[in-house]
Amino acid sequence: MPEPTHRLAPLPTATPDGDLVGSHDGSGLRIAVLCGRFNGEVTSRLLEGAQRKLDECGVAPESRIVVWVPGSFELPLAAQAIAASGSFDAMVCLGAVIRGETAHFDFVAGECAAGLQRVMLETKFPIAFGVLTTETLAQAMERSGGKVGNKGEEAVETVIEMVTVLRQLKERGATLRSRARTPMSY
Repeated sequence: MPEPTHRLAPLPTATPDGDLVGSHDGSGLRIAVLCGRFNGEVTSRLLEGAQRKLDECGVAPESRIVVWVPGSFELPLAAQAIAASGSFDAMVCLGAVIRGETAHFDFVAGECAAGLQRVMLETKFPIAFGVLTTETLAQAMERSGGKVGNKGEEAVETVIEMVTVLRQLKERGATLRSRARTPMSY
């Protein structure tokens, strides 16, 4: 049985009036990439994909940083520090948690995801979850540059799209607020 491929639909090229759609144009953005060293054979491939996609999306090398942490469990704390620094527009978190013979997988994967989500919601700072949670090393290799693609690349597209759509929402909100202050003329 072939492995399912779950990919984002392409960005629409035309939308009905009023729709907000992000873009993958990262020019001018400052992006931090956090990468866990545990399962480094996998995470280094995720990072290569992320770096390649940052180049393709126009994020200048001097506008990004790579921060290495011991593993996926440590990503939320580093993410919190990056978000609080005010030095970046968004971040991509990369890691690999591969199921083993103990319950370690369940705790690390779940706490990593919950921690990153908490940081994102509390700080309103865009974070892309590029942490693989697979059953086997083979599955992780397929998702880090194999036949299933590279989730590091996808995480970069996701975070750039979120930054651009959040900026549009902010602009739209400002426009709507200014219109609400203008008296209606009949």
